[in-house]
Amino acid sequence: MAKSSRLIKIALSVALVGGGVGYLLVTSTSSAMEYYKHVDEVLSAKESWKGKKLQVHGRVVVGSIRKIPGTLDWRFDIQHNGQVIAAHYVGIVPDTFKDNSEVVCKGQLAGDLLEVSRDGVMAKCPSKYDATGARTGSHPGDIPRPGSPSSRAPGAAPPASEPR
Repeated sequence: MAKSSRLIKIALSVALVGGGVGYLLVTSTSSAMEYYKHVDEVLSAKESWKGKKLQVHGRVVVGSIRKIPGTLDWRFDIQHNGQVIAAHYVGIVPDTFKDNSEVVCKGQLAGDLLEVSRDGVMAKCPSKYDATGARTGSHPGDIPRPGSPSSRAPGAAPPASEPR
């Protein structure tokens, strides 16, 4: 009799602790959940995304960037696969934020507008290659490393350790 009541107490303790840990995991992760979606994915099911934390990926529509003078209030459009969503942001935008730049905006869908949260505009760095595949020379990887053949002055002999 004592052995079975001891097993019941152990089983109840394990179930209680396991249930508590499971509850904490579910409640703590659900409020921090953010969904990463492209503009067209959000617009195809707009009602289901309203009020949820989103990271929306797309390109800034050329000519759509508008800033209210004297403020940090920005309005712009983001597009992907022919679908366009209007965005509103209050804050400082990155230097790389411009027409046709690739962006990821964190925020929530409010009606037909993406309300971008504070520090929620991330503009991707332009590629070190232009459309033709030629190097533009503006990427940090273009800086020669010390001792590399391209870092020596023209006509200079290679170091003794480097084969001629």
